[in-house]
Amino acid sequence: MNIHEYQAKAVLREFGVPVPRGVPAFSVDEAVKGANELGGPVWVVKAQIHAGGRGKAGGVKVVKSVDDVKKEATRLLGSTLITHQTGPKGKQVNRLYVEEGSAIDKEFYLSMLVDRARSRVAIVVSTEGGMDIEKVAHDTPDKIVTIPVDPATNICPHHVRAISKALGLDADLQKQAGALITKLYKAFTEKDMALLEVNPLVVTKDKKLICLDAKVGFDDNALFRHPDVMALRDETEEDPKEIEASKYDLNYVALDGSIGCMVNGAGLAMATMDIIKLYGMEPANFLDVGGSASKEKVAAAFKIITSDPKVKGILVNIFGGIMKCDVIAEGVVAAVKEVGLKVPLVVRLEGTNVDLGKKIIKESGLNVTSGDDLDDAAQKIVAAVKKAA
Repeated sequence: MNIHEYQAKAVLREFGVPVPRGVPAFSVDEAVKGANELGGPVWVVKAQIHAGGRGKAGGVKVVKSVDDVKKEATRLLGSTLITHQTGPKGKQVNRLYVEEGSAIDKEFYLSMLVDRARSRVAIVVSTEGGMDIEKVAHDTPDKIVTIPVDPATNICPHHVRAISKALGLDADLQKQAGALITKLYKAFTEKDMALLEVNPLVVTKDKKLICLDAKVGFDDNALFRHPDVMALRDETEEDPKEIEASKYDLNYVALDGSIGCMVNGAGLAMATMDIIKLYGMEPANFLDVGGSASKEKVAAAFKIITSDPKVKGILVNIFGGIMKCDVIAEGVVAAVKEVGLKVPLVVRLEGTNVDLGKKIIKESGLNVTSGDDLDDAAQKIVAAVKKAA
């Protein structure tokens, strides 16, 4: 789960992390009031959306009067911001963050994330702050330093020394970095974050190390432990289909293609999407129903797929182990009878109770094509969609 910048900074502030003062605003009047509360002479008006690249898209403006705060707030609120992460449709700006200006001397990049290869948290730093880190990684990978942290020891002096060396910090800033990194790591682990990105981490003119920006994402599987974090969720930033999927604990991600997929297991889901692309079409979604789905959960998954107007065909690919094929079949049949079937449907079942599953679908009277294996099923759904076009 992602949260807005102002929410991320509030979470970090709880742990004593130095961040600039700021005020969230949901209206122009609130933005003006916030600017007056902060005092001048410089303010930064920031659009709050769940996407990077706001600055280049005109979503971050430095202003030097309250009148200009009002002008920028009026321009941004209700506007659509298009960045390299939003896609061509962009995202509507419904809230702002008015922040005090900072006198910047140097900019760095710092992030913490889960390094799955090492099964531990990794700290990533670079001297190239304020830039697109993916571009830095591509063009000058030597300017990015990754430092793994052993969970048995947490942050140690040698981590701080390595970070300070990578960023070229002097003795005073190294001392500040030690305190900052320790607090960030504490926030990351205690709040079950999946990503904590500070870009830029800045040194001010008066030699203070502060987090000028903050992007935070949380581990969805741990949210039950953090009702305070759950309360920060902004559903207007999410795809309605993904919100619906989360209610049934379904792993769903909307994509841009035309063939809807319902699969059990993330690996099989990826393979299914790959083979659809191999035969010349694009998947409309990633959907993993998991290994213990009920009939109702499967029916909900099918309804979510059919609610996408881009879907021109559906491929159900189940390799039953823990997940029984008859449960999948019952769920699909129930959903089709409720919402109808307006696009081609190919079902490939294999594994536990496969004969019973195929029998349920066959006796349902629905217009369903069976696939003998994944390759056969993928070819059949691609052919059916092309024929119907």
